[in-house]
Amino acid sequence: MRTLLAAALVLATAAAQAQYPNRAVRVIVAAQTGGPDIVARVVAAELQAQMGQPFVVENQGGANGIVGATTVAKAAPDGYTLLVYSSGFVINPAMHKSLPYDTEKDFTPVTNLVSNGGLFFAVTNSLPPKTLQEFITYAKNSPTPLAYSTPGVGNTWHLAMEVFDHMTGLKMTHVPYKGGGPATAALVSGEVQVMFASPAPLMPHYKSGKVRVLAFTSDKRHPAAPEVPTTAEAGLPQYRHDGGWFGMFAPANTPADIVEKLWREVQIAEKKPAVLERFKALGVDPVADSPADYKKFIAAEIKAYAEQARLAGIKPE
Repeated sequence: MRTLLAAALVLATAAAQAQYPNRAVRVIVAAQTGGPDIVARVVAAELQAQMGQPFVVENQGGANGIVGATTVAKAAPDGYTLLVYSSGFVINPAMHKSLPYDTEKDFTPVTNLVSNGGLFFAVTNSLPPKTLQEFITYAKNSPTPLAYSTPGVGNTWHLAMEVFDHMTGLKMTHVPYKGGGPATAALVSGEVQVMFASPAPLMPHYKSGKVRVLAFTSDKRHPAAPEVPTTAEAGLPQYRHDGGWFGMFAPANTPADIVEKLWREVQIAEKKPAVLERFKALGVDPVADSPADYKKFIAAEIKAYAEQARLAGIKPE
């Protein structure tokens, strides 16, 4: 009897997985407005069209994504609660002595949605400097420390500025916000004077002339802003910083066939001309690597960012 019940349960579970999804899927974005939110909504709309069920995006910002990540870590591993998170996901272990989840054990990597390539170094229009070198001189001579915005403590933008400060001998004031959108809006309004930012949330403000971009932290110029020099070209050859990424995760122990199906559907979505055009406008590049490759990538990123934090003199709090 027990054998029959067990077999029936296995068959029922397999049938449910084969029909996935048969109801709405929650997509938790571990940020308010900003790059991860924009990309998540683009991809979710395509998954909904392709898979025939709602993919409902829900913003849960706070604590550099820890709030949203915790929700997903505690969710049922059935594919109906997903996480979209920035590379802050792999930076948090280097910034915090303890987290309410295990970054590697409590999640199943699905796929890396997009790569940012590098970060833009941007200043508010009211600031005099027109080049990166002029900015460094201006900041060193400023009677009060300049302020920079980030989406919170311990994300890619924050770490990039800490490394920049360490390398240039500056000490600017960190002003964290609840997401890339509010952090970028603070620069536009002049609440802060400077920031490192991913292309997605900053590009519209730059293209409309609301902020100035002085450099791009990759080894090549950004294709959507070829007039902006790299940090090396701008006179800081020793500074290069990866722009991070926005990826999709499921709770640990989510069935492999569901994870595989999600990845395949994301691959299809990110090959569509309309999606590629939207990503180009945002300044991001599609990735859609396999769950196995993404898992290896996550492990390597955790180590790499921990080393960056160490070199910048950042101690976990």
